[in-house]
Amino acid sequence: MLIVDGTTVLATPTQLSGARVTGKILGVEKGPKIDGLTYKRRTNQRRRYGHRQKYHTVEITKITKG
Repeated sequence: MLIVDGTTVLATPTQLSGARVTGKILGVEKGPKIDGLTYKRRTNQRRRYGHRQKYHTVEITKITKG
Protein backbone atom coordinates (compact mmCIF):
# COMPACT_ATOMS: atom_id res chain seq x y z
CA MET A 1 0.00 0.00 0.00
CA LEU A 2 1.12 3.57 -0.63
CA ILE A 3 -0.41 6.70 0.92
CA VAL A 4 0.31 10.10 -0.64
CA ASP A 5 -1.08 13.15 1.18
CA GLY A 6 0.14 16.31 -0.55
CA THR A 7 3.92 16.20 -0.04
CA THR A 8 3.97 13.35 2.50
CA VAL A 9 4.56 9.82 1.15
CA LEU A 10 4.09 6.77 3.38
CA ALA A 11 5.37 3.53 1.88
CA THR A 12 7.30 1.41 4.39
CA PRO A 13 5.57 -1.16 6.61
CA THR A 14 6.55 0.74 9.76
CA GLN A 15 4.94 3.94 8.46
CA LEU A 16 1.82 2.07 7.35
CA SER A 17 1.37 0.04 10.55
CA GLY A 18 -1.58 2.13 11.76
CA ALA A 19 -3.14 2.85 8.37
CA ARG A 20 -6.72 1.78 7.83
CA VAL A 21 -8.83 1.50 4.67
CA THR A 22 -12.62 1.32 4.93
CA GLY A 23 -14.98 0.55 2.10
CA LYS A 24 -18.14 -1.24 1.12
CA ILE A 25 -18.90 -4.01 -1.35
CA LEU A 26 -21.20 -2.78 -4.10
CA GLY A 27 -21.80 -6.07 -5.85
CA VAL A 28 -20.53 -9.30 -7.30
CA GLU A 29 -20.08 -9.76 -11.04
CA LYS A 30 -19.09 -12.73 -13.15
CA GLY A 31 -16.24 -12.69 -15.61
CA PRO A 32 -16.17 -14.37 -19.01
CA LYS A 33 -16.71 -18.10 -19.31
CA ILE A 34 -13.54 -20.04 -20.04
CA ASP A 35 -13.97 -23.49 -21.59
CA GLY A 36 -11.22 -26.06 -21.50
CA LEU A 37 -10.68 -29.47 -22.99
CA THR A 38 -8.23 -32.22 -22.13
CA TYR A 39 -7.82 -35.38 -24.15
CA LYS A 40 -5.47 -38.28 -24.67
CA ARG A 41 -5.02 -39.58 -28.14
CA ARG A 42 -6.00 -43.10 -29.21
CA THR A 43 -7.85 -43.83 -25.94
CA ASN A 44 -11.13 -41.90 -26.38
CA GLN A 45 -10.37 -40.10 -23.12
CA ARG A 46 -11.79 -36.57 -23.25
CA ARG A 47 -12.88 -34.12 -20.57
CA ARG A 48 -14.52 -30.71 -20.93
CA TYR A 49 -14.51 -28.20 -18.13
CA GLY A 50 -15.53 -24.61 -17.63
CA HIS A 51 -14.64 -21.84 -15.23
CA ARG A 52 -16.16 -18.45 -14.50
CA GLN A 53 -14.36 -16.07 -12.14
CA LYS A 54 -16.30 -13.89 -9.71
CA TYR A 55 -15.25 -10.26 -9.26
CA HIS A 56 -16.27 -8.00 -6.37
CA THR A 57 -16.89 -4.29 -6.95
CA VAL A 58 -15.59 -2.34 -3.94
CA GLU A 59 -15.99 1.36 -3.16
CA ILE A 60 -13.28 2.82 -0.92
CA THR A 61 -14.92 5.32 1.43
CA LYS A 62 -12.08 6.40 3.73
CA ILE A 63 -8.31 6.05 4.10
CA THR A 64 -6.74 7.03 7.42
CA LYS A 65 -3.06 7.05 8.25
CA GLY A 66 -1.86 5.97 11.66
